[in-house]
Amino acid sequence: MSTRVRYAPSPTGTLHVGGAHTVLFNLLFARRTGGRFILRFEDTDRTRSSEGSEHAICDALRWLGLLWDEGVGAGGAYGPYRQTERLPLYQAAAARLLAAGGAYECFCTPEELESRREEARQAGRPPKYDGRCRDLSAAQRSALRAQGRTAALRLRLPPPEKLVVHDLIYGDVEFDTAELDDFVIVKSDGLPAYNFGVVVDDTAMAITHVIRGDEHLSNTPKQILLYRALGYDLPIFAHVPMILGPDRHKLSKRHGATSVDEFRDRGFVPEALVNYLALLGWSSPDGREILTFEEMARTFDLERVSKSAAVYDEDKMTWMNAQYLRRLPPLDLCERAASWLDAAGVPWRQADPTWLTAVVEAVRERVRTLTELPDAVRYFFAPPGSLDPEGVRRHMRDGTPALLAAAADRLESLPAFSAETAEAAYRALAEERAVKPAEIIHPTRLVLTGRTVGPSLFLVIALLGRDETCRRLRAIGLPAA
Repeated sequence: MSTRVRYAPSPTGTLHVGGAHTVLFNLLFARRTGGRFILRFEDTDRTRSSEGSEHAICDALRWLGLLWDEGVGAGGAYGPYRQTERLPLYQAAAARLLAAGGAYECFCTPEELESRREEARQAGRPPKYDGRCRDLSAAQRSALRAQGRTAALRLRLPPPEKLVVHDLIYGDVEFDTAELDDFVIVKSDGLPAYNFGVVVDDTAMAITHVIRGDEHLSNTPKQILLYRALGYDLPIFAHVPMILGPDRHKLSKRHGATSVDEFRDRGFVPEALVNYLALLGWSSPDGREILTFEEMARTFDLERVSKSAAVYDEDKMTWMNAQYLRRLPPLDLCERAASWLDAAGVPWRQADPTWLTAVVEAVRERVRTLTELPDAVRYFFAPPGSLDPEGVRRHMRDGTPALLAAAADRLESLPAFSAETAEAAYRALAEERAVKPAEIIHPTRLVLTGRTVGPSLFLVIALLGRDETCRRLRAIGLPAA
C-alpha cells in the first residue's frame, strides 16, 4: 500500500508557522514516496472551533502552495473529513471497547475530579484519576444515572509496562505506563477525546505514517494503548522537533510574526517561506539553501531531520525572501506587490512595461519584502516630497543650486541622452568647475530621489529622462527637509 500521511488541526485560529512546518514535512514525504497527503479537521471543541478558522487555514495552505490530495474541500474515499461528521465511527469503536471490558463508564463530575487531584497534590502524590468508577456494578451505574449524572468513558489500562515508541526521528523512546491513569476516551457530551479520535480516524483513513510535532510524543503511549485495545495496526511515527524563537523558547508573538497570514501581510512570498520552513530541522544532501518545492521533494528524507529544535531567525528568513524577489520577473514582482503599490498611490499600472521593468531591475537589490517596493520606486513616479535631513546637512552648500542648474544645462545639450553620456557630462562639468564629482553627484541624487543611497545615479537619471531630471534639478527652492 502506498504511504498516506495527514495533517489534522483544530480549526481554532489561523495557521501557525509550526503547523505549516508540519504540513510541509508531511507533503514532502508524500511526494518523495509517491503517497497521498490528507487534510482533516478535529472540530469537536465546540467552544473554539469555527468555520471561519477552517477557511483561514485552508486559504493559508493554498497561498503557500501546500495542496492536499484528499480531505476537506477535496473529497476522497475515506471521508467525511471533519470529526463532527464522523461521530458514528467513534460511537461504534467505543461500544466495542465497552462491551469487551476495555473501557468503563465514569460518572465523576469535573468538580469532584479537580478536588481529588488537589488532595493528591497536597499529599505529594501524582494527581491521577483514582479509578473509583472502574468496577461499578450495573446497579450502581443505574443509581448514578438516576441522579442525573452523565458518564464519560475511560480506557481500562492494562498492567503497567515499559512501553517503547519506535520513532523515525527520535529512535526508540521508552515510557512507563505506570505514570498514566485510566484516561477519558469519550467525554460526557458524547464527543471523542483527542487521543481516541485521532486513533480511530488514522486507522479508518489508512494512515501509514504519523508525522507531527514533537509536542505530541508524550501522547503516543496513550495512543498505542488504544491501538492495542481496539486491535488496530500501529502506524509509523515520526515526531518533528518544534520551532523555537531566538531565545530558545517556543515561538510566540513576542518573537515577531508567528502565523502564515502575518508573513503574507508583511510582504513575504510563499516560495520563500516554504523554502525557509523546510530548512528548519532538515537540510538538503548537497547543502544548497535556495530550493524549489520539486527539488526538496526529490531529496526529502526523514532520516535527515534533526532531533534538535530548530531556531527561527527572522533575519535569515528576510534574506531568503530577498533572494526570491531578485529572481522574480520584474512585472511579476509588481503584480505580487500590487496591493501595496496601489495603497501607496504609485501609478505603476499606467507605466510603460519596458520602463517599469528597468525601474524594478534598478531597485530590486535593496528590496527585501513586497512592502518595501512602493518606497523603492516612488521617486521614479513623482518628485520627492522631502529630502533626507542628514543628506541636506552633508551635501547642500551655498553654491549647490547653481551647480545643479549647470548640470541641467549640460544634460539638455547632450545629443544622445543615456546613463553613459550623463556621467561623462557630470565629470566634465566637475573638472571645469574644479570641484570633486561627488560635490555634484551627491546633491543631484538628493534632489532627484530625496535620499542619499540607491541605484547608480546615472541609471536613475536615464530612467527619469532628460525633461524630468532637468525639471527637478532646476526647481526653484528645494523641497523642505
